[in-house]
Amino acid sequence: MHTTYGDNAADSTNIAAMRISNFFADSYLLGLIDTAMAANLDVLTALQRVEIANANLKYNGLLILPSVTLNANAGLEKYGDYTMNGVGNYDTNLSPNITDRQRIPNPTPDYFLGFRSSWEVDLWGKLRNRKRAAFNRFLASQSGYKMVTTSLTAQIATAYYQLLALDNELRVIQKNIKLQTDALEIIKLQKLGGRASELAVQQFLAQLERTQGLEYQTLQQITETENQLNFLTGTFSKSIPRDTSISTLKLPTVLKAGVPSQLLLNRPDIQEAEFELRAMNADIKAVHAAFFPALTLSPYVGFNAFSSSLLFNSGSFAYGLLGGITAPIFNRKLIKADYERTVAQGKQALYGYQKTVLSSYQEVLNSLKSIENYNQMYKHKQQEVQALNNAVSVANDLYLVGRANYLEIITAQRNVLDAELELANTKKNIFIGAINLYRSVGGGWKR
Repeated sequence: MHTTYGDNAADSTNIAAMRISNFFADSYLLGLIDTAMAANLDVLTALQRVEIANANLKYNGLLILPSVTLNANAGLEKYGDYTMNGVGNYDTNLSPNITDRQRIPNPTPDYFLGFRSSWEVDLWGKLRNRKRAAFNRFLASQSGYKMVTTSLTAQIATAYYQLLALDNELRVIQKNIKLQTDALEIIKLQKLGGRASELAVQQFLAQLERTQGLEYQTLQQITETENQLNFLTGTFSKSIPRDTSISTLKLPTVLKAGVPSQLLLNRPDIQEAEFELRAMNADIKAVHAAFFPALTLSPYVGFNAFSSSLLFNSGSFAYGLLGGITAPIFNRKLIKADYERTVAQGKQALYGYQKTVLSSYQEVLNSLKSIENYNQMYKHKQQEVQALNNAVSVANDLYLVGRANYLEIITAQRNVLDAELELANTKKNIFIGAINLYRSVGGGWKR
């Protein structure tokens, strides 16, 4: 995977490693990105997903350790004469070997104060695999957070450069409005002198009205783009500060890079999909371990007595250990269904990972090629604009000496307006291609 474009190709992992402040030179854009990182709701939501995954990791990690609880229990039992406790306690109370404090009352209170523990011995790795799954999901959540910040950076930069392009379009339109207004005044004077008709005046007027309509359309697009940036930065309506002309901005030279072999490892979404795939593999192992017997140990230590006055007597101190093995019999079908579901989810995660890798590779190639093609297009469009400006000047001169008609002037003016708008749009597309490349190789989250 070493396709390159241009002679000066470098390892494009350099792009992913570039900090946002190094990739974008515009201080106003960097300010918008900084504001968004602190206030954007998607970023804040992604941070909470990291916190949730971290808490889940702690929870699953503690399941491996014994649980210890402090118990203070009190109970009362009334036993019948023909029960094991009734017969046994009756004989015990008549024994000369016990004191009055040792006689068992009926009903019999039961007091316990001490510690009880329960520990499932992880014989088959079920708990360890659950912890491993939680750990990989925690890493996936961190990669997900990086992906959110990467996408947000790209969205803000794209909207910002669109705004600069719209500013440039507005300047072009306003310049042409002035030129067309002057041309309309000239044609009106020529009509008064008998050198032009009302048809010519109306044609020039219609062209001016069209261009003025484009001005308001562009103003509306500027408003919508500013509101989009306000939304992305988590603020209400306000003017977006900017003073950089898009026509003078330069792209980082590192964007001449090709596609490296380690490219896909830098993308946060690929890392997230990979961690999720590892988590699913651990889930499958954990569910599979549920088919085997489980060993649980339940020790306890504390004070146990049938009289509250004797509870803290040294003779009331007690301890014990219970152990049990449980194996699924009638619920094996339930475990099997859970296992099949987890395996299917694992395959789904695998397909998702493969899809992410494929789409990522296509994004990089498209971004690289778009920069190359739009750069070439920009060069030709500059020459086209220059030629059309010359055509307007020539058409005006020829019209004054009667060797061109007004339609040729109108056509020349309209062509130069369209070409200048396309020129600004092409420069914007170059920057959007650069932003998409930066995002597609995994850049845009390093401060």
